Amino acid sequence: MDFTALPLFPLHTVLFPGGLLPLQIFEVRYLDLMKRCEQSGEPFGVVCLQSGHEVRRAPRPGEGSSAETLAHVGTLATLERIEHPQPGLMLVQARGTQRFTLDSVRVLPHGLWTGVIQLLPDDAPATVPAELASLSQRLQDALTAMANQEGAPPLPAPPGDPLWQDAGWLSNRWAECLPLPAGERQRLMSLDNPLWRLELIAEWLDRLERLSQNPGP
Repeated sequence: MDFTALPLFPLHTVLFPGGLLPLQIFEVRYLDLMKRCEQSGEPFGVVCLQSGHEVRRAPRPGEGSSAETLAHVGTLATLERIEHPQPGLMLVQARGTQRFTLDSVRVLPHGLWTGVIQLLPDDAPATVPAELASLSQRLQDALTAMANQEGAPPLPAPPGDPLWQDAGWLSNRWAECLPLPAGERQRLMSLDNPLWRLELIAEWLDRLERLSQNPGP
């Protein structure tokens, strides 16, 4: 993998390690990228788009520049499935793997972003502490209920899998499910300490539960 020119896919979302990312690809710059990744098996980088547009477009009359701003920390993504339902359209499923930091970025003539990156270490193994142990079963229950709905994804790991007791993995799965602002998801994903991340998830759960019990006017 070329750490000096990693192809980037800026999105108004945050991809966590271990998370799934479905994409509908129709722009030429990304169709070419997905073909290349499909043939080579190489990853691409998903970064949160903090300002600007996902789809490239020409400025409207009287509209100023809409330059994109990318988050500093992103996640490598590898293709798991790719479909070609019709010419000019790809349906892609990618999975997040390892986080990275962006040292610098540039835009190629046809609009594809590339970046100079530094890989970040994976989360250190950390067992879910006793005071947060209920978060594992609560997420399993919530995802099991969702899985019974048509078109919903299956559980990310079977019940009893040791992953449910890993603080980093569990916090990532919670962060994907909760209705959080993209900026907060980015902050959680960027944290190097998985226990801090899980503690913040617990705080968000308490906050969201209080809001649901006491909705404002």
